[in-house]
Amino acid sequence: MRVFVAGGTGVVGRRLVPQLVARGHQVTATTTSAAKSGMLEQLGAEAVVMDGLDAVSVGEAVAAARPDAIVHQMTAISPANAGMEPDFRHMDRWFAMTNRLRTEGTDHLLAAAEATGVSTFVAQSYGNWNGIREGGWVKTEEDPLDTYAGTSQHAVASAIGHLEDAVVKAGGAVLRYGGLYRPRATDDQVELVRRRKFPLVGDGTGYASWVHLDDAASATVLAVEQRAKGVFNIVDDEPAPAGEWLPYLAMIVGGRPPMRVPKWLARLLAGEVAVTMMTEGRGFSNAKAKRELGWEPRYPSWRQGFKEGLA
Repeated sequence: MRVFVAGGTGVVGRRLVPQLVARGHQVTATTTSAAKSGMLEQLGAEAVVMDGLDAVSVGEAVAAARPDAIVHQMTAISPANAGMEPDFRHMDRWFAMTNRLRTEGTDHLLAAAEATGVSTFVAQSYGNWNGIREGGWVKTEEDPLDTYAGTSQHAVASAIGHLEDAVVKAGGAVLRYGGLYRPRATDDQVELVRRRKFPLVGDGTGYASWVHLDDAASATVLAVEQRAKGVFNIVDDEPAPAGEWLPYLAMIVGGRPPMRVPKWLARLLAGEVAVTMMTEGRGFSNAKAKRELGWEPRYPSWRQGFKEGLA
């Protein structure tokens, strides 16, 4: 297939492009900077400079590539922005550009797909700790995501909701990646954990789901090849509470056990979203992706993945 990867130099794109090439696909991948074109060419793709927020730029790039499938991996959470520390208090600011790429950028890509007759469309979404905060701790694709109304996460949730609704309506596939990890994908958070600046809040009962970057890429390849439709949780087999994964991660990266802080203090220091994530977050089930895509993660548990990928 001729596959157009929008966002080829992002953390997922860098792992996805070589997997697609290895499977025999002809890949055109985009970057916002001509300086990164050489990187994409080394990975085996034809490089194109494209502004995902410019409808004309997107339309011209897609038309020139004549793809059979489009993969939307555009975010502003990339190695280029690794110097920007996570800001859970101001999620709307931290994700401002990514929110635009998930709304305007998605609309531009879908319009280009329609104009060129591309029916296979796969887009990156997010399913780490943001499942609806009611009922059990592990959610399926049938459960809605939380809107986090009244918090700085609401703008992020709204952008994700826009992307998912638009892509599913267009007959495409939405892949909710869990928390991505691998060197370069999580350096900022790992450094905070190593420096003991990522505390455990309250009793740490909030769940999260993780996925190794290479496993996220392999699931994406399957979704493209099978012309998948609908929503899929791309996470490992072991959703876990913060009280389990955070101390383990600290040990793996050579840090001391995380400090434990009460919710009221965490709320003052890091904001409501951080407290919610650590105490009320919901993880996700990967049963549908395994059943319908035939996907099997190489790293079925974050325990193995953290040890082999982050130590």
